[in-house]
Amino acid sequence: MKPYRVILYYNYTPIPDVDTYREKHHLFCLENRLLGRIIVAPEGLNGTVSGLAEDCERYMSWLENDPIFAGSDFDFKVEEHEEHAFAKLHVRVKEEIVNSDLPVDPRVRTGKHLEPADFKAMLKNDPNVVLVDMRSNYEHSIGKFKGAVTFDMETLRELPEHVQEIEHLKDKKIITYCTGGIKCEKASAYLIERGFENVYQLHGGIIKYGLEEGGEDFEGKCYVFDNRVKTEVNTVNPVIISKCHICKTDTEDMVNCANPECNEHLPICATCLLEMDGACSDECKNHPRKRPYNVKGYYSKQSDNYTPEFGFKSRKLTKSPLEQNA
Repeated sequence: MKPYRVILYYNYTPIPDVDTYREKHHLFCLENRLLGRIIVAPEGLNGTVSGLAEDCERYMSWLENDPIFAGSDFDFKVEEHEEHAFAKLHVRVKEEIVNSDLPVDPRVRTGKHLEPADFKAMLKNDPNVVLVDMRSNYEHSIGKFKGAVTFDMETLRELPEHVQEIEHLKDKKIITYCTGGIKCEKASAYLIERGFENVYQLHGGIIKYGLEEGGEDFEGKCYVFDNRVKTEVNTVNPVIISKCHICKTDTEDMVNCANPECNEHLPICATCLLEMDGACSDECKNHPRKRPYNVKGYYSKQSDNYTPEFGFKSRKLTKSPLEQNA
């Protein structure tokens, strides 16, 4: 057993006083040595955190027993890890718990939830099924389900621009999927609004499917938004689908370019990453602001004298985006 845990979760339950709740949440994370990224919004909560196993257990219990979320389901996805998967703690107030700008409310209507076992069975037994990946292009470039439809989009906000690419599939059973399930709550609801009738979503996303069903037929690795950059999903029939951006050989390594003005998410093999000093091109390699080579290919934003406590104190001195827009 590895000592640390990485937890991925979301909850579409209205939070009445987001600023007060944000402070309470940040303080609890500080007191329990948790790091990560948490978004608080009027529509709910979205987070990925890391910490020692006992601290993460305490955190999950605290969330489940909060009266705000009474009767709701967090459906935590929990992975083991050797160390913290984050370098910092950020608890922020935003308009949405996942950026979409889609005119839907998943609490009113969304795609039918498929648990991983049911998802696996439907893929094997129903020829009328089409998988649609709702993640960004750089995410599915290193891993996706076999035969899935993917869109060349940077964010979920661009989904309306791509729906016409699957209009001819309206007579099929559409199963949407993403990393942890949160994007599909709104994406599947949007497809229903656009006239798709048989819309499903993989409940808990790729991560839960890997944890519960071994990740069969997920090709490549799953991109994650922490220091790991990617995580293993398929322990049944794994393959590599991505090629190095520089030498075009097969690689499962995913990195950020060391040039902060580029910062592209790209598959680059370990050999090329070393030769390019962490950069994706000669131009980026010679850029005056290029960051020092990092073998993991992940660079957190630079902050002078950052501490999790400083983040809590400085946040109390500023207004949230919701207050500024009031």
